[in-house]
Amino acid sequence: MALAWVLLLGALLGAAHGGWHMDKLAERKLCADTDCSHPISIAVAVQDYVAPDCRFLHVQRGQILYVFSKLKGRGRLFWGGSVQGDYYGEQPARLGYFPSSVVQESHYLKPGKVDVKTDRWDFYCP
Repeated sequence: MALAWVLLLGALLGAAHGGWHMDKLAERKLCADTDCSHPISIAVAVQDYVAPDCRFLHVQRGQILYVFSKLKGRGRLFWGGSVQGDYYGEQPARLGYFPSSVVQESHYLKPGKVDVKTDRWDFYCP
């Protein structure tokens, strides 16, 4: 019973702070710079993708995405970036992960050759 209260309290405190940390998808990522603040490329979605949780982006075919990172290791099938376009209406672009298989890179902006360690904020859900 005490364990249930501790788990409930932890969940409530996490929600009170406005977000929570999810499991890491990978330990390392490739970026264009050490802060992963410059896009590597621009990609076009070739198919729809429904995000399984808050770490990921919903993607609709034809949307433009800016690719900021490419996960390495066990998460290598996922890229990090932002979706542009009408999908979010008046809201600003969202950052998240999506499978590399649902997009096709159309413009290369800067080589993604900087190896960066991921941290818990890379997989934070607002």
